Amino acid sequence: MLIDLPREAGDVPPMRAQRAHGEARATFGPTGPRSETRLRHLHQAGALKLRFPRVAKAEAVLINTAGGLTGGDALRQSFEVEPSAALRVTTQACERIYRSTGPDARVTTRLTVAPNAALSYLPQETILFDGGRLSRSLDVDAAFSSRLLLCESVVLGRQAMGESVTTGALRDRWRVRREGQLILADDLKLGSDIAELTGRNASLGAARAFATVFWQDERGEGVLPALREVLGPEGGASHLDGFGMARLVAPSYYALRKRLVPALALLSQVGLPRVWSL
Repeated sequence: MLIDLPREAGDVPPMRAQRAHGEARATFGPTGPRSETRLRHLHQAGALKLRFPRVAKAEAVLINTAGGLTGGDALRQSFEVEPSAALRVTTQACERIYRSTGPDARVTTRLTVAPNAALSYLPQETILFDGGRLSRSLDVDAAFSSRLLLCESVVLGRQAMGESVTTGALRDRWRVRREGQLILADDLKLGSDIAELTGRNASLGAARAFATVFWQDERGEGVLPALREVLGPEGGASHLDGFGMARLVAPSYYALRKRLVPALALLSQVGLPRVWSL
């Protein structure tokens, strides 16, 4: 038997904090006599919105109207590019991951790229604040003849603001499939003591920002010498079976972008979104 006891004067019932949830799904395909890429289908809900700048190339800009993510927040985004279409996807600003005492914030991304299609998925940097917790996944299904350029970058606190990241959690999961076959499985996990883990020479050392880049196109290994020169001694790149992978670390957000922007410009065949200009 349950008994509903009267509340004492001044008692305040516990409040459950609101969580930010958002979803965006879009499909792009060629239309018209010149086969220009146009938006075919769009679904957006909650805190996640899509905007489409009037630029020469088809471009989608993700906007998180919640202004950042914290524990329990969740974003889901999905893009499909039909045969012979070309699309660039980016974000309006850096994503901010704030302190959480509860579960991780979650970001789930799925990309589907048809034969002879091109997709550049280039969100701006993710800034992890002290105590921030993020679990992120990227799943890609691509055709062998498609062209891909993918990038995710992370900044551990803003150096110019005197910020440092000592605790928190970051889980980053990549799965890239080509014609249904898994060609890349990449997992990153930073535990609760981020400062101790990233301070090791085998991980980041003195670096506070890092990026992962994946590309697939018809150029093969020919782009590697120029790319390695752009990345410099704090980066590396390799190529295998029609796709390439690059890593880059840097002491700050600005130092990372100084290397990352020209590297992406070199790899891109459809140009970079305007927000990526230095």
